[in-house]
Amino acid sequence: MLCAAGRHSRSRSLTRYFWSGAYGKRFFWRPAPLDFKFEVGTCLHEALRLAYLTTEYPKVSHTFIRREIAELERRGLPILRLAIRSPGGAIADPADIAEAARTTHCLELPRREFARRSLEVFARNPLLWARATEMAVAMSRRSERGLARHAAYLAEAAVLLRRLEQERIDHVHVHFGTNAAAVARLMRCLGGPTYSVTIHGPDEFDAPIGFSLGAKVEDAAFVCAISDYASAQLRRWVGPAHWDKIHVVHCTVGDAFLNTQHIVDPDSKLLVSVGRLSAQKGQLLLVDALDQALRAGVDARLVLVGDGELRGVIEERIRLLGLVDRIEITGWVDEATIREYIRRSRALVLPSFAEGLPVVIMEAMAMGRPVVSTMIAGIPELVKPGENGWLVTSGRVDEVAGAICEVMKVPADMLDNMGKRGRDRVRRYHHTETEVGKLEALFRQYVHAQLG
Repeated sequence: MLCAAGRHSRSRSLTRYFWSGAYGKRFFWRPAPLDFKFEVGTCLHEALRLAYLTTEYPKVSHTFIRREIAELERRGLPILRLAIRSPGGAIADPADIAEAARTTHCLELPRREFARRSLEVFARNPLLWARATEMAVAMSRRSERGLARHAAYLAEAAVLLRRLEQERIDHVHVHFGTNAAAVARLMRCLGGPTYSVTIHGPDEFDAPIGFSLGAKVEDAAFVCAISDYASAQLRRWVGPAHWDKIHVVHCTVGDAFLNTQHIVDPDSKLLVSVGRLSAQKGQLLLVDALDQALRAGVDARLVLVGDGELRGVIEERIRLLGLVDRIEITGWVDEATIREYIRRSRALVLPSFAEGLPVVIMEAMAMGRPVVSTMIAGIPELVKPGENGWLVTSGRVDEVAGAICEVMKVPADMLDNMGKRGRDRVRRYHHTETEVGKLEALFRQYVHAQLG
């Protein structure tokens, strides 16, 4: 366990450090007084106060963030949960509902209070506010989201900065390099704590210039990429001087999936696809592929687990093809229900057009199910053709249909063998304790560097 080499007092006030300190060319933020001091042998993470920031939290597709936070807290690192906005009614899992109650949602603050807190930050240091305004304007000029949206990010940064000060937060970790990362960067410019960010894709890589991705990486203390593919993409947008701050830390699967292995029922005709019903997930193409497979003589059923903006279009396509008795759309469900659908299935099918590295692939493999997916982004790092699944060309209905035919014709014991190899791969590369251990080590390394 990494421990402090000497004594470090944290009894000075926030105001004195805010106005008089400097860190490089920026004002250096330090927390308000704590009730203890570092002594020789005091473990660094006992004093480290972390906040997690996302655009929307909790969210149905972000259970891996919840697992990450829970494991860090189990290791003795309390986490302040922050989000720009709440998920509304789009969560079903009891654990997510509990997380929502523990999360500070910036935009739920009354407008008058929102304005008051922003003005407080402006009034105490107009120079820092001017610098942050300049940064927001610079980001807006590269972005399709415009100046008004980035002005809102600046106000959100001011509001959340006050919350960080109240909780004496040392460091902010952000998931996704989109608007939440912009807010963290602006908080830092306003004199707030350092930040790190986990980059997922595909959104960040669809518009790296518009999201000022390179600048966010350059200003971060360190950056996590969820796959080798994502790590390589980040290196495209920053100079080699910043490459050493990029680390691969995979998303994880919980023990509830790893401890729920079941052999494939030889009589199962079920395929399952889990994810938001959106263009990038490819469910509309999957409906067409199932239709082709059925016409080729395969007997199969499909469950689409999720909801989203394309639900109406997909339902219309199902009706047009006469597949109402073959395809079910569940809407949002909880994690236990997802596990049950995977357990009953022969395989997971995810014919995505754009991805990072889908957590549901890890979850299906953890439960011993092979996966059919596309040769894009980080997916080939996990899905190995002939070993634990099938990879097809993105956008090719015929290839997805062919893979479905193979899944339905392959004996169940062969699917079980593929599932076992997938499970072993997930346990090796995506186990919660292992990957969160990497992240904790990065936090420790940062604290060690700051406290010297």
